[in-house]
Amino acid sequence: MNKFDVKNHAPSYLPDGKWKLVWADEFDGTELDRTKWDFRLNFWGEPFEAFTTEGVVLDGNSHLEMHRTERNGCYVSPQLQTGSIIYDAPKEEDNSLWRKGGIWPFAPAEKPKFVHRYGYYECRCKMQQDPERWWSAFWMQSPSIGARFEPEWCGVECDIMEYFHKDEITTGNIYGGYGPQLVNEGRVTVPLPETEDGWHYFGMDWQPDGYVFYCDGKEITRCSDHVSHVPEFLLLTTEIQGYRKRATDVPGVIKQKIEGEFVDDAFIVDFVRVFDKIEG
Repeated sequence: MNKFDVKNHAPSYLPDGKWKLVWADEFDGTELDRTKWDFRLNFWGEPFEAFTTEGVVLDGNSHLEMHRTERNGCYVSPQLQTGSIIYDAPKEEDNSLWRKGGIWPFAPAEKPKFVHRYGYYECRCKMQQDPERWWSAFWMQSPSIGARFEPEWCGVECDIMEYFHKDEITTGNIYGGYGPQLVNEGRVTVPLPETEDGWHYFGMDWQPDGYVFYCDGKEITRCSDHVSHVPEFLLLTTEIQGYRKRATDVPGVIKQKIEGEFVDDAFIVDFVRVFDKIEG
């Protein structure tokens, strides 16, 4: 890996070759840059109870903190994205004469703040302390994943980092959508290395011929059978465990209730950067 210096910030570590920085958020200041990020609040066409606009803090030292917060006696947490998946937004009621929207099952598509195709995507972060109760992730998603048989032309999910369990990280791809056609490719779970300061680097080199995933400068996995050729958006997300688990005797979703004292915890991000590879 090659070191790439960024003035007044921690460096990047990039695969061999020449690279150009094309998009970044260093999380300077004390307010989230809303020209770069939106909140993800919906899930499969409905507002999702586990998501919130609360709990996002910029500490003034160029760090983003994503905290668990409380709603109606249960834990909730924030998700950030630079675009959105077409299936998420709730459909608006159409009372027009011709009901032109009545046959269309999706809300109007929103213009993304940032999408990108091919490059190196990097995040430096500190993991939350309690992954068994809530997870964190740095990933990319296509607005139209699963919309056609060929994932190359409707996009895939690229999980650069998911932290589900203590001292383990998961990385790799998902394609085919999220139903019966869901397929994992190059997806592995490996031990999270120890670092002196607790910070970790996660990166993905996405090129027309495949993907290579990195953790702290070392290759973790790669895949090349189904490479997305459509632009995708970035996500920094946290989610409370349990909200998607259904039970036959409990309507809706199972929530993680706050029992006893509220315990604060945070997923902390130093930066997110996107690089283009320079040929020649």
